[in-house]
Amino acid sequence: MKKSVLVCVLCVWGAIAFSQNIDLGKFPKGTWVDNNWNAVWEFGANSIKLYDTAGMLLYDFDGKIENLKIDVNLTNASVTFYCKETRRLYQFSKSLKDLNLDMKINPDWSDTDYSVALEFKK
Repeated sequence: MKKSVLVCVLCVWGAIAFSQNIDLGKFPKGTWVDNNWNAVWEFGANSIKLYDTAGMLLYDFDGKIENLKIDVNLTNASVTFYCKETRRLYQFSKSLKDLNLDMKINPDWSDTDYSVALEFKK
């Protein structure tokens, strides 16, 4: 019994160690809309969340992100991460000359990526 409890505790610690907290640093904060799927992506200082257009939370990436990479330079900003739970690689990039955000999603189970320009909401 003690061994199974220890194994469970080690598994939880391992999952926590491999998932990253979200710290978007200088990546732009705000809300962008995917009109193809009626989805709203919200980027906060320490959060990435996905809502439907009625405001219902569909997915919170907190504690579920791996390999978070953020790059902000003079011409654009980008954030890339993998989510094991959704089995997708997410890439977001934003030119600093407009408000829209480009999104590319690469699912593990398909060679077909989803790409779309997200419209800035607020």
